[in-house]
Amino acid sequence: MKHNEGFLALVNDAKTRVRCISLGEYQQLAADGEAGTLVDVREDTEWNAGHAVGAIHLGKGIIERDIESKVPDKDSRLVLYCGGGYRSALAADALRVMGYTDAISLEGGWRAWRESGMPVES
Repeated sequence: MKHNEGFLALVNDAKTRVRCISLGEYQQLAADGEAGTLVDVREDTEWNAGHAVGAIHLGKGIIERDIESKVPDKDSRLVLYCGGGYRSALAADALRVMGYTDAISLEGGWRAWRESGMPVES
């Protein structure tokens, strides 16, 4: 997908403030028991078409409104993913502003997850 220049500038700015990890790094965190909560920030239609096993769904449009009810501990590790790692970076930055200290964006997002053969469900 070709993204607009303004959107990419916004994402790149957010990425200067949030931790971004590869799928391999996520797999290592999971193997070490340190993966935290996997959060799918995609739209409802994307979630319904398929998502990572074990993920919770808080779309980017509502995550700021609902995160404190779902994950009240602001020191919890949250690994966010979207389609490719752009929206998740923006959402992680918003959570950082809200006081979440370990909100991480998964680079490559759902595409990387699915292409690697990681478990999915619908």
